[in-house]
Amino acid sequence: MKPKKEVTIYDIAQKLALSSATVSRGLQDNPSINKNTRKKIQEAAKELGYRHNTFASSLRKQKTNTIGVIVHELNSNFITSVLAGIEKVTTEAGYDLIIAHSSESFEKEAANALNLFHKRVDGLIASLAFDTKGLDHYDAFEEKGIPIVFFDRVEENTESTKVIIDNYKCGYQATQHLIDQGCKRIVLVTANLKRNVYAQRHKGYTDALYDNEIPYEKSRVLIKDLSEQCGVEAALQILKMKPFPDGAFITNDFSAAVCMRTLKENGINIPEDIAVVGFNNDAISKIIEPQLTTVNYPGIDMGEIAARNLINHLKGVSNIKHTNTIVVRSDLIIRKSSLRNQPKSGKS
Repeated sequence: MKPKKEVTIYDIAQKLALSSATVSRGLQDNPSINKNTRKKIQEAAKELGYRHNTFASSLRKQKTNTIGVIVHELNSNFITSVLAGIEKVTTEAGYDLIIAHSSESFEKEAANALNLFHKRVDGLIASLAFDTKGLDHYDAFEEKGIPIVFFDRVEENTESTKVIIDNYKCGYQATQHLIDQGCKRIVLVTANLKRNVYAQRHKGYTDALYDNEIPYEKSRVLIKDLSEQCGVEAALQILKMKPFPDGAFITNDFSAAVCMRTLKENGINIPEDIAVVGFNNDAISKIIEPQLTTVNYPGIDMGEIAARNLINHLKGVSNIKHTNTIVVRSDLIIRKSSLRNQPKSGKS
């Protein structure tokens, strides 16, 4: 069966005995066209199955009303919440999204960047893969004046616009909380220290130990990929440690929950034997037993802030080049998984 011929404004014009210019303005809801005429034009367009030629319009305007988004993974509550924040702002502003993910691969990230560049996105929001070094693969955007906002995983020593949390402060607070609970042998489970977020959390951890005169033990720092398997592996390594650790700061809630489950399956009590702190405030942190102390990482806020800054720049309201770094607030949420020094009941 041959596909039906695409309906054009000329077909609508012929049906209504109007000029193509009148139909074009009517489809755009231009107030220079009589309200009743606009209604007839739009009803005829719907009846005939007319589709607006966004591509042709974009070529004329040199604008696609499309924002590209590059994320490092999709199976993450944090990334999902960031995307929700981005989508809320871009939809309200009349922009479409093209979302690509790098699967933690620099090569795929670079290919995604090139693809989005050729799709003529008006702007880009990106979070870097584990092994990404430098930002050369984004140079084409810079040369064309296409704005980019980086979020979460960024290159810190660049003039690019970044939306982040204070990962150092979060790492310090999480570790200090465990120390305040009496922990002295604290395991850190984190990811590639070449990536800013994990490097800064690690620095917060080491500085909190130093400030409390607790020795840093390299054997207690486990570098993982923060997957489900990572949680199992971390638990099995913790079980073999002598002396047994009394605290664990795991920089991902899902990995922390899996680690806790595996430790409990091996007879370890939480927080009595080992207190645990996670990171992100994912939904699983409230489901696991005991509920997980964690760092609230407001993904929706981060997405909204990144998108709003980009769109304000595109609309000429502000210039993102005048704002290098935006720090989003984050807080430690204390729950039962880390509370070893709980106040005693007043019962006799």
